[in-house]
Amino acid sequence: MSDEDHTQYEAKGHSTTGSGAPAQSDRNSLTIGPDGPIVLHDVHFLEQMAHFNREKVPERQPHAKGAGAFGTFETTEDVSRYTKAALFQKGTRTEMLARFSTVAGEMGSPDTWRDVRGFSLKFYTSDGNYDLVGNNTPIFFVRDPMKFPHFIRSQKRLPDSGLRDNHMQWDFWTNNPESAHQVTYLMGVRGLPRTWRHMNGYGSHTYMWVNADGERFWVKYHFHTQQGMEFFTNQEAAEMAGADADFHRRDLFDAIARGEHPSWTLSVQVMPYEEAKTYRINPFDLTKTWPHQDYPLIEVGRMTLDRNPDNFFAQIEQAAFSPGNTVPGIGLSPDKMLLGRAFAYNDAQRNRIGTNFHQLPVNQPKVPVNTYMFDGHMAYLHSGNAPVYVPNSGDRPWADDEGPVNDGWEADGAMVRSAYTLRPDDDDFSQPGILVRDVFDDDQRQKLVDQVAGSLISGVREPVLGRALDYWKSIDADIGRRIEEKVRQGDAPEPAEGMGEG
Repeated sequence: MSDEDHTQYEAKGHSTTGSGAPAQSDRNSLTIGPDGPIVLHDVHFLEQMAHFNREKVPERQPHAKGAGAFGTFETTEDVSRYTKAALFQKGTRTEMLARFSTVAGEMGSPDTWRDVRGFSLKFYTSDGNYDLVGNNTPIFFVRDPMKFPHFIRSQKRLPDSGLRDNHMQWDFWTNNPESAHQVTYLMGVRGLPRTWRHMNGYGSHTYMWVNADGERFWVKYHFHTQQGMEFFTNQEAAEMAGADADFHRRDLFDAIARGEHPSWTLSVQVMPYEEAKTYRINPFDLTKTWPHQDYPLIEVGRMTLDRNPDNFFAQIEQAAFSPGNTVPGIGLSPDKMLLGRAFAYNDAQRNRIGTNFHQLPVNQPKVPVNTYMFDGHMAYLHSGNAPVYVPNSGDRPWADDEGPVNDGWEADGAMVRSAYTLRPDDDDFSQPGILVRDVFDDDQRQKLVDQVAGSLISGVREPVLGRALDYWKSIDADIGRRIEEKVRQGDAPEPAEGMGEG
């Protein structure tokens, strides 16, 4: 049987489920009202994510190329009015693990390519493990997790040649204008950090904090590098990709080995619970930031990395992170991307490193575990002959809380497949326009123009090219005009390798 005989998909005007039934939506997950939580019986979403998590074996999909180190987080300020979380009580020191990565590149790709950087943290707290899984940008490309597999594939490789493709990347971005804020970050100087030590990190999502009195707050995490932010130019990054494909990994390991321990200051933005209902932008939209003049930074503490792994595979490659791993005093939010990731990340680890990945030493909490998850591949820890069911009469405790939860929120409405309800200042282009005009300086704006034009010249065809030019004019009319002039003249400098650059 030839390969052609295995080609089972045809363009029939509508996508289907794996069983051939018409798919209900490939753009929006099923939620309670436009702003409510994703429901478990959105079978199409769960199937898309579960299959995506198993799409590549065995490296991560995405964030395959990365490395990390161990360290300590110390809470130096009193934020107990906002959260009862043990690790965020003043004076508390918590062991932790950090892993940095690129998003789109495979395990063997250069880590200096232009790309978003993963910024994943595992805190071994006295209440269990807390994972904060973010990036070096405070926002992301999409706001609904149904789009996430499609986004990652658009940044990977073509099905026929196996090559990365600018046309495919820009096709996705321009068909999803919510990507404009993150793309502006990526195409600017921040898309090429000089080292992991010289970049900021963000929780990106909105999370919930709950204090000892049960009061709820919405928070965003900001980790600011104490080494100062530094960046590569396109030429420097390209040269380093050829000279040392593991430059970022080597830099972190060597710096810690010689006693230069990188640190980051954690600050949070805090929004009172009720204000989220009427704030002028949707505070749970992952493509948006909260203006600091409305919600200023509140310092919390400092993260310091001071210990390299003894074994890269055991302690870094097998490290498993999920934003669904929370602890008392910290909860999730109505952010659809966060809710999708809370399921998908641990499910990806079950595929990548096995059913019992949480039993691996690097993933084990520092506190006793009493779980009702049993057996499966590679089970090592066990509960002896204690009851394996609930309720039981064998004096083995189980959880039985009832009623409203202290880290939840209200949701009401019909089940719908819909984008978020728009608020007065909700649009896709205002915030990236502010980034270009008010944050970037003249030199950074020129580099942005050169970078985008170089990317578009490198293989982007109509109708995608026209959409891309309109996309940038919507972000900023002057920047869009300058990009178009360079593209039409064909004189843009060659972009650096990586996401958006071929």
